[in-house]
Amino acid sequence: MDAELTALDEKIGQLVELCQRLRAQNSELRQKLAALEDENKRLREKITKVRTRLEGLLEKLPEGNE
Repeated sequence: MDAELTALDEKIGQLVELCQRLRAQNSELRQKLAALEDENKRLREKITKVRTRLEGLLEKLPEGNE
């Protein structure tokens, strides 16, 4: 009975360690995801600004048919 309790205690300890590692990993992944979402938003805004500027420049070009 003692051996079974010791084995169960070890397994519970391993499970607790695994849970802690997974929580830490999950937290790290959430932080990375937030940073990537911010970067993605910044890049989308930059692309929109460049597109608007490019469209404005294209409108100023003379027509090639003249």
